[in-house]
Amino acid sequence: MNPDFGQNGAGIAGSLPSVSGNRRIVAGLLTVIVGSLLFVSAQPRLYKAFCEWTGLYDIDRAEKLAESSVPVRPVTLQFDANSHDNGLRFRPEAVSLVANTGEIVHVTYRVENTRDRVVIGQAVPSYGPQHAGGYVKKLDCFCFKQQTFAPREVREMPVVFVLDRRLPDDVTTVTLSYTFFEVPAGSVTSPATAAGSRT
Repeated sequence: MNPDFGQNGAGIAGSLPSVSGNRRIVAGLLTVIVGSLLFVSAQPRLYKAFCEWTGLYDIDRAEKLAESSVPVRPVTLQFDANSHDNGLRFRPEAVSLVANTGEIVHVTYRVENTRDRVVIGQAVPSYGPQHAGGYVKKLDCFCFKQQTFAPREVREMPVVFVLDRRLPDDVTTVTLSYTFFEVPAGSVTSPATAAGSRT
């Protein structure tokens, strides 16, 4: 019988928990790596879905719309703004203009918080005629997210869009209207945007 067996055996036995712990660490790291790879592979689809939902995906489609084989034609654009009892004085800088279909249009809305407290609002768009909304491809809009206004803050906010050339010929005037609704403070899911003008 090996006289060193007792000592060596104790050493081997003492190392077993360490091996088990290492296996758990390796298994955890492998789980993180596999999860990261799955997230990266799904990210393009998630990004595309998010951009289509917010309208940001239309940035990639702007050139395709501009290069459409459908001939351009002038359309009268009218702009409207409303505030739903939240202390925001809200109006478009231009009431109307004429633009061609397929042309990138830049317009600005002006908002003033008339209250002595912070107001968080969300702008909801509407269109006239209603079915014209499907032909207004927004590239940038303050309506994509909630807006936080400091007390007495004045801000100019852009809307950039393209009128699809496939807009029905019987539609000669399109009205783009926004209504600002106040968002209860408890429903805000992200930190308030720092006060200041946005362009």
